[in-house]
Parts: sequence; C-alpha cells; structure tokens
Amino acid sequence: MNTAQRRWGRWGCVGVLLLCTAVCCAAPVSNAISSYVALTSDPQDDGGIAQGGTAADIPPRMLTAYKKAVQQVRTYVPNCHGMHWPILAGIAKVESNHAIGRDIADNGTIRPKIHGVLLNGSGQGGNTTVFPDTDGGKWDGTANGERAVGPFQFLPSTWETIGKDANGDKVADPHNADDAALGAAIYLCGNGRDLTKQSQLKAAILQYNHSDEYVANVLGWIDQYTAASKNPELKNVSGKVRTVIDAGLSQQGVPYSWGGGTASGPSYGICCSPSGKSGANIKGYDCSGLTTYAYAKAGISLPRTAAAQAGRGRRIPASLGTGALKPGDLVFYAYAPGRDSTIYHVGIYLGGGQMINAARPGTVVRLDSVNAMSGYAGGARLL
Repeated sequence: MNTAQRRWGRWGCVGVLLLCTAVCCAAPVSNAISSYVALTSDPQDDGGIAQGGTAADIPPRMLTAYKKAVQQVRTYVPNCHGMHWPILAGIAKVESNHAIGRDIADNGTIRPKIHGVLLNGSGQGGNTTVFPDTDGGKWDGTANGERAVGPFQFLPSTWETIGKDANGDKVADPHNADDAALGAAIYLCGNGRDLTKQSQLKAAILQYNHSDEYVANVLGWIDQYTAASKNPELKNVSGKVRTVIDAGLSQQGVPYSWGGGTASGPSYGICCSPSGKSGANIKGYDCSGLTTYAYAKAGISLPRTAAAQAGRGRRIPASLGTGALKPGDLVFYAYAPGRDSTIYHVGIYLGGGQMINAARPGTVVRLDSVNAMSGYAGGARLL
C-alpha cells in the first residue's frame, strides 16, 4: 500500500538464447514502490519481480483467510459486488508474498510480525514522507513514527478505521490473517464497488496504492490467480489428448529448473539462464522440458527447445486468436510473432483459456491464463 496513503535445447525453452536475455515467461512486473519492498524480511531475487501464480504458491492458511474474507465482507459492505479471493491474493502477493516464511497459527496469527520500514522520510523503500505515530506502537511496535503492518501492509491509522475481528477472538489484529484479509476486502470494496467492472477494480487498487504500475502488477497477479482458481473443463477430453493433459497436470508444484526435464520426468538442469539463475541444483522442468515429458506419455517425441517444437504438427496461426486452440495443443510465445525462430516459450493448452505452464526460475509448474504473457505466437496440434 502506498505509504503516502497508509500507507524466463536442452538449453531451456529458448530457441533464440544467444539473441535474447529474457527469461522463459516473465511474471507480472512492476517498478511501483510498494510497502512490500520495504519489509524487514529478505527481498525477492530478480529485482523484486514477483514469482508464483497459482493457489499452490499460497500458504493454505492464507488462502483460507482470503476465501473467508470474501464470505464475510458483505456483512460490512452490503453493496459490494465481485469480491473474489484472487483479488485479495493479488494484493497480498505484492505486499508481503502471502506472509511466506512466517508461522501462521490455526487461528490466523502471523509470527514474526510483518513490519515495514519506519516512515521517517529517509528514502528507504520509497519512504519519502514523514508519518507521525498514531498508535503509540500498539500495532507497529514503535512510538517514534508509523510503520505499515501485517500481510496487507496497513498503516495503523488506516487499520483503526477498517479493521474488524474476523476470527472471533474479539480483537481486530492486522497481524492476523483473517482480520487482515477482511480489512483489505472492506477497504477495496469502499462504499460499495462492483469489482466485476474493470474500471472499479482498478479504482479500488489505485486507492490501495496510487500508482499505475502497482495497479498493473496487482491486476497481473489477479489474472493468474483467477485462471488457477477455475477447474479445467475436461469432460470431453479423451485418448492421447487426455494422456498429455493428465501428465502435465500431474506435475503441478514441481519446481522450475533451467534446462530441466526429460521424457522420463523432472531432472536437474544446467547453469545458467540469461537472468543468471542456475538449474543445476534444482530437479524440475523448464517449459519445453515439461512439454517433452507430457507428450512422451502419449508416445510422441518432441525436440528439446520451444522454437523447434513449433515445427511439429499442424501450426495454428496466431491470427486466429487463442479461441482456435484445443485442449492438448502446444501454445507458443515469441519476441516477434510470425517469426518462429524468435519463439521463447511453450505451454500445453488446457481449455477454458488456461495452459499448463513451467513459467520461469523461481516458480513451479502451474496453471496460467494464455493471456498472461505477451507475444502470443499461435499453437501446434499434434494430436
């Protein structure tokens, strides 16, 4: 939250490795100054780029809190519409990475507590404004000024206006997952927004942090979590298509490993990705390693790189749009769509606008929206 208000062969998925320096599928990126970068815990790698994108990346107790808040929020904001857990997950991902690394008790209490930097105008973490103390250190542990608190990084002054007891212990605690998630839901709902409307959802996020880059970052995570929250429609999928999809889905949660993955399954990768990430000590998959494995289960051998895989089967032109894809198709992304030599990424189309994806270093095999990445380059139908 804005403190001024409350504060990506064997050689991976890349067919153009020597020409390009991006990783295999970048997650939503923002240069926005959020209080997450000001946390006292260790910062993320890759310049603060958020990683993840599925419910599997969220601690179960935090996911429970998000879903619970959705059920409770209309008690406090009856006219709020369209509040779904991916909205709260998108905010919490950027603000605190879902409190990962903390202990989350059964009652939702998070320890150690999550504190932002002291907002004394020092410039640390984008802190350029002095905020005088309002809580005597009750929530932020200091009476010398203000610090954002909890997994949703509220300033104590804001918490006093929107904080509610969500777990029944008669205390509205911003360091409690349930309470904090409900408070965030109330804050985002405002006086009764319809969050199914993109304009109002953007306005809610902009209220949370007055930065267009922050809004774009959070919306990117909401899109990924929304795709992950939908169960794939596989009722009419059978034969080899079903074999490929089931093989891909069975690997959800397996780590991304640069150069990792064979027809036999996950393997240790190599060093190093263009971003400097080594897969040598990680047993898992990169994007084309995952597709190689899944198609091998259906008796189909694929070349190792994403660009080479685009030469197999019947190509589905990008000009037809993603609606031309069918379950089991390979789906490609390129730096210059129309030039297959620039393809840098491949996934397995699942249906319903989703793909099975080994996205980038630091993530796991997951479900993503096919629209979550740029440079859509069409597909290939091998089945």
